[in-house]
Amino acid sequence: MSQQQVRDVELPERIVERVEQRLPRTEFDSTGEYVTFVMEEVLYRVEQETEDEDFEEVDEDEVKDRLKSLGYLDK
Repeated sequence: MSQQQVRDVELPERIVERVEQRLPRTEFDSTGEYVTFVMEEVLYRVEQETEDEDFEEVDEDEVKDRLKSLGYLDK
């Protein structure tokens, strides 16, 4: 891992133990590297989902009026 500023974060012992059990079957050299990778992946996915939800809210009545004017709904 490149030199970056780091901060300590407390994790439940059960999580650390699970990571340590998986570590030999990964490419990571330390528990910290593995946890960092997993957190980055999870955050990326959450951020992508959040971006997808950032759409402009549309007034339902405006949509209905527009569909009526286009002939898709009965007037």
